[in-house]
Amino acid sequence: MIFDRQSLLSDAQAITVTAASTNIIDLGPIATGIVRDIGKGKQIPLLIQVIEAFAAAGAATLTVALQVDNDVAFGSPKTVWTSPALALADLIAGKVIIPEYIQRGTDERYLRLNYTVATGPMTAGKITAGVTMGNQSNG
Repeated sequence: MIFDRQSLLSDAQAITVTAASTNIIDLGPIATGIVRDIGKGKQIPLLIQVIEAFAAAGAATLTVALQVDNDVAFGSPKTVWTSPALALADLIAGKVIIPEYIQRGTDERYLRLNYTVATGPMTAGKITAGVTMGNQSNG
């Protein structure tokens, strides 16, 4: 897979508590009367991958949400997709978190990921995520 700096949401981002991705993607202004949904049509590859195994004192879980908003501060984010709660034992290096593509409903200006840690905090764990040129699919 090939990442590009402008479409990278998390670059080896340490996730210990609930937090948003360190970067957001500005999809550009939407002209009056125009409806945008980048999740429709040709699939846009999205990769969310654990690059350092997660650890916690207890049985912490991680949930990842793809969010959009017309406000750069994400004052009222709309969640387009949410992962199931991922158990600590599953958050090993190399784990790819589904979805593999930007989802329908991605229809506002700004795009980010939001990481929710439950029963935390985590004591270790990093994620790299963003839009790619294509995802590796050989297992």
